[in-house]
Amino acid sequence: MTELGLFGTPEPLAARLRPRTLEEFVGQEHLLAPGKPLGDAIRRGDVGSTILWGPPGSGKTTLARLVAHYTDRHFVAFSAVTEGVPRVREILKAAEERRHLGRGTILFCDEIHRFNRGQQDAFLSAVERGLITLIGATTENPSFELNNALLSRCRVWVLTLLTPADLRRVIDVALTDRDRGLGLAELEMPDDARDALAEVADGDARRALTVLEAAAQQVGAHGRITRDIALEALARRLVVFDKNREQHYDIISALHKSVRGSDPQATLYWLARLVAGGEDPMYVARRLVRMATEDIGLADPHALEIAIAARDAWHFLGSPEGDLALAEAAVYLATAPKSNRIYLAWQAAQDAVATTPSAVVPRHIRNAPTDLMKELGYGSGYRYAHEVPAGYLRQDYLPEALLGARFYEPGVFGHERRIAERLKWWSEQGGEGGPAA
Repeated sequence: MTELGLFGTPEPLAARLRPRTLEEFVGQEHLLAPGKPLGDAIRRGDVGSTILWGPPGSGKTTLARLVAHYTDRHFVAFSAVTEGVPRVREILKAAEERRHLGRGTILFCDEIHRFNRGQQDAFLSAVERGLITLIGATTENPSFELNNALLSRCRVWVLTLLTPADLRRVIDVALTDRDRGLGLAELEMPDDARDALAEVADGDARRALTVLEAAAQQVGAHGRITRDIALEALARRLVVFDKNREQHYDIISALHKSVRGSDPQATLYWLARLVAGGEDPMYVARRLVRMATEDIGLADPHALEIAIAARDAWHFLGSPEGDLALAEAAVYLATAPKSNRIYLAWQAAQDAVATTPSAVVPRHIRNAPTDLMKELGYGSGYRYAHEVPAGYLRQDYLPEALLGARFYEPGVFGHERRIAERLKWWSEQGGEGGPAA
């Protein structure tokens, strides 16, 4: 019998075993058990636009499909990683036509945090009008990654890692189900092997099933999957997982969080995992640059310089020598003082622009290249900071509607401590602002 005949279909085991009903769904009892809000809403067929926030393999995509099933709406899957706003427009146009025929549409946006705030706006009108029910899946904190306008129109549900007991149930079903699982192969897998796989799969049902399928293919029909075979299959799969899908994002997320958490040991480990998995070094370099600006910022301005230098060094040296430059930059970032104040300040400034998009430039700081502009008062009253030894003169630079707004507040570590001292000194002179002294 061929492998295709033995295991039924070339479709991955995790996809074949996707739950079709809430009763088949494993885990997330805090949301789905009878009497719990999300589960009851799904059973009633009354689910509005939703953000599902949780780790990989916790059931976000499955829940979205179940909502479509229980509410009898058309399901459209969309990836914010590989698709863009033009595709969103196509989906919304089709949803409009579908609504005229009396059927609603669920738009499932996987990795919704990969859309920037401007791209997320493409969903707003359709959600507000009820043209679609948006279900966004994210592994990142939506309060940081989604714009407030979209977030205010959606209910956020937090999914958790599956427990080893949950994963043991998933594994048992996979081994015994003769229609969609591996039941026809009549595999033997002792309890210690099942328990070990459930433990090391890290709460991820997809990972557990992917490893189980790899082990089953190794031993063949009527074979015996021991604990050692299961763990060996796990190790192999960690390296060869598709670098464009969940495993890729898991590991890059682990690297980013290790840098942010100032752990150079974990930083080196996850970087080595990316390199071993064949990740594009320029992708890693881009992420290091992002970490330098997002998590370190002005606490250590040299961090960005070193990240850029590592990118250039890799271009110059190639692999494997250039990999060492990435490692040097990663460790520097991990051990640098941390501040996300620039990240927060930039978000606040963007939000301010969104609410005051037409605020006029104050007359005294307008450009006045012509006599007419000068007659109209452009530039009138502007005070040149370099006229005084301190290089600072009190005046307003923000539009009137934003006077007093504070976007950037320096932290207390590294270079930002000096910035804070400078701003304090300026404030004591009669206000803060202007160029550095």
